Amino acid sequence: MAGPNAQLPLAIESQIQEFLQAMVGKSPETIATYGKSLKRFAEFLVDDRTDRGAVAKDLPPEILERFYGWLVDGYGRDRRATITTYIAGTRAFFRFLARRKLLSPEVSFEQIRAGLQEVMGKGSYKTPRTDRRLPKVVLYVNNLPLPEPTPKNQPKRLELLRDRAVLHTLFATGMRREEVSRLNRQDVDDGWSSQALITGKGDKERVVFFTEEALAAIREYLATRADRYAPLFIRHDARRGKPVQGGQNYRLPPQAIWRIVKKYAGLAGVEVSTHDFRHAKASTMLNRGAKLSEVQDILGHASPETTKKIYAHYEVSHLRSAFERYSATPEELAAEIDMDREGTGSRRPPARHKGVEG
Repeated sequence: MAGPNAQLPLAIESQIQEFLQAMVGKSPETIATYGKSLKRFAEFLVDDRTDRGAVAKDLPPEILERFYGWLVDGYGRDRRATITTYIAGTRAFFRFLARRKLLSPEVSFEQIRAGLQEVMGKGSYKTPRTDRRLPKVVLYVNNLPLPEPTPKNQPKRLELLRDRAVLHTLFATGMRREEVSRLNRQDVDDGWSSQALITGKGDKERVVFFTEEALAAIREYLATRADRYAPLFIRHDARRGKPVQGGQNYRLPPQAIWRIVKKYAGLAGVEVSTHDFRHAKASTMLNRGAKLSEVQDILGHASPETTKKIYAHYEVSHLRSAFERYSATPEELAAEIDMDREGTGSRRPPARHKGVEG
């Protein structure tokens, strides 16, 4: 791959900047991901000896196919998630170019996308594997003694109450860490509302639900804070400075949410991350009979295909359950025929239950 000092073809650079500026409505995390993706694309253009004066109209229809091959050569096939992320960001750029009619008249975005899909093949979604001991992380922080309520101990006391509320929120809702970071106390009515309307990934709104345990942890934390700052989860360290815009500068960033999980997971001896809480929520619900469509809505997946690909094995288990309950042996079906002939068809044997819940 090209070195860190690789220069971006000048004309393409201006179009990339135009694209990133048009994404102002997206989340900072999405914009950062797009930026990283296009940085890799810039390195590829240098390695590919693309003319520095090139504009999008000069790029061939197979340019993303070549970019994909370049990524595979550089990262290896085992880094599929990384490669897919970079491809997705660059594909969004080409969709933007097509919308602005900046591609060659002989090239369509559909043509570029089809060629890319052909070389990438179907994505392989591995079933998420989470440590079954994940709930012990929540129980661990629950059982930690609170520091005495003295002025000196107040920051540490607040941090522990906040961390409890954060872990309970992740466990109860299955929210992404970015979504937890963006929560305002008004969203949950200071811990008295069992549901909240949030804006998740892709700027899509959805409703998330809180358990009473999570709400109780939030209420205790807010009561101890004794302030009216808007963000639900805030910093309590001495370096946070003075409040700005209702405490917006105190808001706990997504990376801090990640660090909270890693801190208590390490103390509890469990290997989990923030995303594992999402998978644990989905797995628990599916194991207890929830439909894939319901889990899709709760997790905020944009497409039902995403949920189905990731958690397809749960659907198979429910199909197996139905198969066991409603299938019949040759003997059973033959017996039904005999009963029909004898005029006793109303006394057919019930569906078999082999100790499997429906």
